[in-house]
Amino acid sequence: MKGKEINYFGGGNTAYGFVHYFETNFQQLNRLFILKGGPGIGKSTIMKSIGNEWNEKGYDVEWIRSTKDVDLIDGLIIPQLKVGIVDGTDPYMIEPRIPIVVGEYVNLDVAYHRDALIRRKEDIIHLFDVIQRGYKSVYETFQRALKEHDQLESYYIKEINRDKADQLTNEWIKDHIPEGKRGSNPVEKHRFLGASTPNGPIDFVENITETITNRYFIKGRPGSGKSTMLKKIAKAALNQGYTTEIYHCGFDPKSLDMVIVRELDWAIFDSTAPHEYFPSKTNDTILDLYALTITPGTDEKYASDIQETTERYKRDMKKGIEKLKEVKQFEDKLKEIYDQASNFTTIQSIRKQLNDELIKEEKTL
Repeated sequence: MKGKEINYFGGGNTAYGFVHYFETNFQQLNRLFILKGGPGIGKSTIMKSIGNEWNEKGYDVEWIRSTKDVDLIDGLIIPQLKVGIVDGTDPYMIEPRIPIVVGEYVNLDVAYHRDALIRRKEDIIHLFDVIQRGYKSVYETFQRALKEHDQLESYYIKEINRDKADQLTNEWIKDHIPEGKRGSNPVEKHRFLGASTPNGPIDFVENITETITNRYFIKGRPGSGKSTMLKKIAKAALNQGYTTEIYHCGFDPKSLDMVIVRELDWAIFDSTAPHEYFPSKTNDTILDLYALTITPGTDEKYASDIQETTERYKRDMKKGIEKLKEVKQFEDKLKEIYDQASNFTTIQSIRKQLNDELIKEEKTL
């Protein structure tokens, strides 16, 4: 029987540029294979092939999805083996925590026909330059959108009842985070539940919370205290000694979108656009922070300003996604050049060597 699968993003195209939290998810691994190699060399293909093989054997797999193309993999973790494989090239630039002992490089560049790439040198340099400038434009556009979002939040921040918000958060913590585990060593994992991609915003909320019995859907407007509440909940869970999954906002990583403590069987998350969901399970619960903490009539009071600001925000977000699509077209051209210069026999040999190492780890279980 197949093992379970969970999908999430380790990094994101945000208003602060590309941000990632890969390393926090590798803390419990005994071995981490860091793939080094240029575009089109098959890093994602190797990881998907190995991950699928072990998943079919009954092992759980964590898929760390790519923001460049959600069908691609930036990393995978097989928890039972305590093994991970990750793309360690730009923009991640992952280094071994303890070289060789825990983390080790796998060089895929040996599979390139160098002469074939040298013949396309000018094309390659041009594409790298265009891609770099493209991402710079994407992040500048998202930064403008963030300023508009901050303006949108300001209308509700002026109308929030902070005492009610604090009371609601404290009561939730008291009811859902039992005391008594202090002194343990909780693991703090940081991730993204969704991301801005060339295909628009994509999230894995349903998959991430699939096995969770108690899900809390936070509703509200920008600035109604959703992220603040989640930060306090995450801090309280860690302080009490519970391993905690902390999911950042794919647009503004300084904000949080979700907190999960699987040991306590609950997930609480921002369930508003672009990752808006509604209860579908027996124990699903809605927490409407607009109704509970914001002055009644706030929407109506600032209606004109809210509408204008929202339109500007959505316009710039749409522009940012369109720019990501343009960048992907150039990245695809670059991958094609490198792909044509790849020795697939060598790549398959590296894939086998990697998988053999996982088989060795299985024998030690």
